[in-house]
Amino acid sequence: MKNVEVGKNVTVSPYTNIYDCVLNDDVFIGPFVEIQRGVVIGKSTRISSHSFVCEGVSIGQNCFIAHGVMFTNDKFTEDKEKWILRTTTVGDNVRIGSNSTILPIKIGNNVVIGAGSVVTNDVPDNSIVFGNPAKIFSKK
Repeated sequence: MKNVEVGKNVTVSPYTNIYDCVLNDDVFIGPFVEIQRGVVIGKSTRISSHSFVCEGVSIGQNCFIAHGVMFTNDKFTEDKEKWILRTTTVGDNVRIGSNSTILPIKIGNNVVIGAGSVVTNDVPDNSIVFGNPAKIFSKK
């Protein structure tokens, strides 16, 4: 860990690469996780092993990020010479299933994302989504 703002009762497992980010109170980070510059992880959120949280991601409170979840911060553009940082916002009380890929989008509060999903579009509050590409299954 380098230049990390760490709240109270935070657990960071060994074999992580975490730098220039914020881990709020009661956060748990599993082994083999990378969290990059500028990321903010909300209170009481758990990030399981082998997950990647890139620059431009903000994760709310009381979330569960399962094993092997990958966040991205860019998309293909017409101008291949110009890279643009894209952001992802994850609301509160969100559950993201193992091996999901999250493109730069906004995920609302109280959302469940099924394992193996590829989330390419914004997800409204109180939704259950899954698939490739992920589609809304139901609203709670």
